[in-house]
Amino acid sequence: MAVCARLCGVGPARGCRRRGAAREQRRGNADSEPDTDTDPEEAGGGAVTEDDEAAERIEGGRPLPPSVEAGPAGRAPLSLLELPPELLVQIFGSLPGTDLPSLARVCTTFRRILRTDTIWRRRCREEYGVCENLRKLEITGVSCRDVYAKRINPRVKSGRFMRILPDYEHMEYRDVYTCLLHRYRHILGLWQPDIGPYGGLLNVVVDGLFIIGWMYLPPHDPHVDDPMRFKPLFRIHLMERKCATVECMYGHKGPHNGHIQIVKKDEFSTKCNQTDHHRMSGGRQEEFRTWLREEWGRTLEDIFHEHMQELILMKFIYTSQYDNCLTYRRIYLPPSSPQDLIQPGLFKGTYGSHGLEIVMLSFHGKKAKGTKITGDPNIPAGQQTVEIDLAHPLQLPDIETLRDFSELSRVVLEVQEQVRREEQEREQRQEEQEHSQQAASQPASPLGGEGAEGEETAAGAEGTTQDKAPASQPFVLPTGVISRNEDYPRTCRVCFYGTGLIAGHGFTSPERTPGVFVLFDDDRFGFIWLELKSFSLYSRIKVSFQNAQAPSQEAFDEMLKNIQFLAT
Repeated sequence: MAVCARLCGVGPARGCRRRGAAREQRRGNADSEPDTDTDPEEAGGGAVTEDDEAAERIEGGRPLPPSVEAGPAGRAPLSLLELPPELLVQIFGSLPGTDLPSLARVCTTFRRILRTDTIWRRRCREEYGVCENLRKLEITGVSCRDVYAKRINPRVKSGRFMRILPDYEHMEYRDVYTCLLHRYRHILGLWQPDIGPYGGLLNVVVDGLFIIGWMYLPPHDPHVDDPMRFKPLFRIHLMERKCATVECMYGHKGPHNGHIQIVKKDEFSTKCNQTDHHRMSGGRQEEFRTWLREEWGRTLEDIFHEHMQELILMKFIYTSQYDNCLTYRRIYLPPSSPQDLIQPGLFKGTYGSHGLEIVMLSFHGKKAKGTKITGDPNIPAGQQTVEIDLAHPLQLPDIETLRDFSELSRVVLEVQEQVRREEQEREQRQEEQEHSQQAASQPASPLGGEGAEGEETAAGAEGTTQDKAPASQPFVLPTGVISRNEDYPRTCRVCFYGTGLIAGHGFTSPERTPGVFVLFDDDRFGFIWLELKSFSLYSRIKVSFQNAQAPSQEAFDEMLKNIQFLAT
């Protein structure tokens, strides 16, 4: 505020303004000076002739040409108040919206100018991507709203939707910014709902003049290469000026009253106040059949596997308990690095009778981790489903030998034994280093240096192995390995030793078992679970999620630790 006061030539008290006016009278320029409380249209009417040159003078302090250097009394403007109001609108519109309330407290002239809707329209566009014109929406009438209504909720009839749309004619961008966008800015981004072991993926975005929470669902099993499905869970918009309305979109009867509470940093909850909108006239049986068609794309009669029927019914009963209240925790997309094997991100993968699930692939030095975003009763969401050891590539046998499962097991178990020996040697070196430090009180020991050098050598060997690896090599699943999707790629780039997490129902007796990570291309990879004799195929989720990037690698690592802790 002090900076703004110095720029405009006034202080926080009216005495500053009187002293400023007295100084101008002593200089003989009182008749030509604008008063600080006059209307923006009158203040500084002839102070500057060209807006661009004036803006350069304010920002960079460069002298103006003689033609624009002088004001009405033959001198340059001394404060922002002497600039034309249209130029002040441009200047104020370039400031962050969070700074504008402080600027409005400087003087009444600034307060009047900040009521200009053009400033807030620019803030809405630049900070939140709102490109709609409120007046155009009113002029175009039904057709424009009709299209938007169908895009938000295709099941709602246009006439009914029109009756609950806000009155855009009397809406201002200042209201949109302050009462909607700024107020709910903390819930924008990528979130994981707390639905027991099942989890989920929610992206809260600014969509037009709404804030909408889109729930993303994997495609129907086993079509892993199909695009993601999505549906709105809630939306927030202005029904009237200075009053944001939260509506629940769950169910089949259209939007209804809801509530959002920001619990703490990186966590919020939603609540439906009209759960009767979630119920169907046919009772729970009709609700189950509808859910089954949407979730699995089939009927219960089409699913012949009895165990799979039990899993589906269990998921419906469990998730139905969360249709009126949900808590969400923030997640980030993994940061990328030029050294990464492929671009990290979100993938959808096959998990046997559990169907398709969402997995986040991230890289951590010589390790790559696959963390579940959606889960199942065996391995819940948040757990690390696979871990890839990038320091131990696998050289697969020829295509005919690869068909023999025992031959593949032999190769993998040899690498597993090698990894076990290296871990023992590493632990032994660490113990010797600790003993030597305690005995000699030295900060480092020769053994520690040799170990680090050995790791660097291993890393160099790893890079050499990857560089010398062929662009592609034939690949086929060994006989006896079960795959939900038979249409897997028949060539791969490289394979690595890895481990997969398996457990009993309810995440009982979890253990990591050896497996093979198979990289097919930039968007697909697979994992062979040796103990289960099964194969999971993963395909990249090609969706541009908004406000989902991690602010730093440390923040992402902390997020991974938190969701795994909560899952455990």
